[in-house]
Amino acid sequence: MSNFGKKGVLLVNLGTPDAPTVKAVRKYLKQFLLDPRVIDYPWIARQLLIRGIILPFRSRSSAKLYKRLWEEKGSPLKFHGYKVAEELQKLMGDDYHVELAMRYQTPSIEGAIDKMMKAGVTEIVVFPMFPQYASASTGSAHEEVMRVLTTYNNIPPVKFINSFYDNEQMIDVIVENSKQFNFDDYDHIIFSYHGIPKRHLRKADISCKYCQKVDNCCGKLSKVNQFCYSAQSYATTQALVAKLNLSEDRYTTSFQSRLGREEWTTPYTIDVIEGLAEKGAKKLLVFSPAFVADCLETTVEIKFEYQEDFEKAGGEHIDLVPSLNDNPKWIKAIRDMVLEA
Repeated sequence: MSNFGKKGVLLVNLGTPDAPTVKAVRKYLKQFLLDPRVIDYPWIARQLLIRGIILPFRSRSSAKLYKRLWEEKGSPLKFHGYKVAEELQKLMGDDYHVELAMRYQTPSIEGAIDKMMKAGVTEIVVFPMFPQYASASTGSAHEEVMRVLTTYNNIPPVKFINSFYDNEQMIDVIVENSKQFNFDDYDHIIFSYHGIPKRHLRKADISCKYCQKVDNCCGKLSKVNQFCYSAQSYATTQALVAKLNLSEDRYTTSFQSRLGREEWTTPYTIDVIEGLAEKGAKKLLVFSPAFVADCLETTVEIKFEYQEDFEKAGGEHIDLVPSLNDNPKWIKAIRDMVLEA
């Protein structure tokens, strides 16, 4: 390890439009959805689907949703991200150079790496802000970092953090955030994760050929499924319920944000919510442990869209446990994971 210069820390989140306008949302969706790790169809089919169908019809409706999310300071994903980077820089000290980047839109990975390289960093730790590994999130961030670095003649040593789905400090912050709610007031607890196509899970299983071959193959993390997004999600739930002392009949792990007609990770959160309402549930508490900051999938999809669907099915109220955002204990957890790396 060199002592000649600062060490770089690159925080990477998914991204957000620069504004809640149709033009800005279209630009964001175009970059996001054309990523072959997100929609892994052949090039021509992907272009036709995104440019010909999704962008013309989804940009306007998505812009309306982003307007509901937007705050005076802008997108929560971005302003919380900047705060995390600022406070992490203070914790890490002058021997480190911290930058925030978004996989899609601004601030870009290319711009953040350029700042670090011009500052003469001697090594880089890449910290994708996704607790559970998926090719479409962490994998895409890693790939873009590697692509950008190949444009430089001198490439410093790079360490990629893969996942932190059961990091105890992170789990403790989520549990602490949930303490503002009285669990006895709720009929059921839901741990809702972002969904991905089941096809992605199968493609990732290149060594064990285990994925979806046995019942409940994701229910317990093991050597054969340790890199599986779904299995890591269930492991996060298990770490949380152990701290919360919840019995199995009190909670459900589910997946949200399905796109298209093919089968995604199940059970779907919307089906769970409607099913609970039909059984008489009136109040639900939802955790979103796949998201480290408030975003469209938490603030709008769960608090507004799922709330409306729950009411239509006979339920009354959904409460959402706040995201990690810029909680000081979460920032300390990041520091410790970076130092360990």
